[in-house]
Amino acid sequence: MPTQVSEEVREALHEGRPVVALESTIIAHGLPRPRNLAVARELEGLVRDGGAVPATIAVLDGVARIGLDGAALTRIAEDPSVRKLGHRDLAPALAVGASGATTVSATAWLADSAGIRVFATGGLGGVHREWTETQDESADLRLLAEVGITVVCAGVKSILDVPATLQRLETLGVTVVGYGTETFPGFYLSSSGERVDWTVRTPQGVARVMRARDELGGPCSALVVGNPVPTEQQLDPALHDRVLAAGLAAAREKGITGQAVTPFLLEYLTVHTEGASLEANLAAVRGNVWLAARIAAAYHGQLDALPDERGNRQRHGQRQGQGHGKGQGEGQAQRQGHGLGHGRGHGQP
Repeated sequence: MPTQVSEEVREALHEGRPVVALESTIIAHGLPRPRNLAVARELEGLVRDGGAVPATIAVLDGVARIGLDGAALTRIAEDPSVRKLGHRDLAPALAVGASGATTVSATAWLADSAGIRVFATGGLGGVHREWTETQDESADLRLLAEVGITVVCAGVKSILDVPATLQRLETLGVTVVGYGTETFPGFYLSSSGERVDWTVRTPQGVARVMRARDELGGPCSALVVGNPVPTEQQLDPALHDRVLAAGLAAAREKGITGQAVTPFLLEYLTVHTEGASLEANLAAVRGNVWLAARIAAAYHGQLDALPDERGNRQRHGQRQGQGHGKGQGEGQAQRQGHGLGHGRGHGQP
């Protein structure tokens, strides 16, 4: 496969230093210009601040690029002809020399193929509402059942069927943990209201789960780390519910179906929340990128060598209580519900 790994990323992987993969769809198709380029640079800076090397992934002129230089990043942000590529699109794109921004599925596949262990994104795709009628499900889910990468996200997009998505991930054997939360994040919202089975409270705790998976071997699948957007930066829940209901009704009225539903609803939310949904999305992405860098550093045993993260965590909008502390319950994956955990039920807060 025509793949080009940047010198910085290649050296970091060879030397066993932490690397974090970043998708490029949010740059090319998720943000308005010129803000998209500024955000792309900001996210790479957050990875570096967190102690890792950023590897933004895209396809340019038929070559899968893992780690972009300034010119390539600018092109992804500014070229309107850049396509949106899922993992199923990679082979045709490479064959015909196309250029495209990679979605969650394409980014996870290329990153995993390169040996990158951690990937940060905003929200995952999932099972669409009214699945029984449309059979519409994101390709993200099946791909995550086939790669061993750790994906830090703010849950699945709240316009989707979250309970059905979690059930599908369970069926596919994809491990899901909450980061400092006992409920699965709701993308724009801090909580979807759906319980998670496991909670991990520090980057070191996630790294221990990753190492345990390495030692177990067995079937390959992703580790999904659900990292909630801070409550003070989430979209107002009442506004979210009201606008989403109106957007779903508008989609039905206009006859919008299939792959067109998600971009329509995301745009509808942005417009009818007067940009508040976009800001919540960006807050979530920033938090996920920062956490992913800390997890990658912890996995490679370099977290303790970095500056104290508490000030940085405040600066990047992260919640308190997720740093180096070793208070009761921190850093432990705790079984929640099902009568396990020696009577702790839902785990310790």
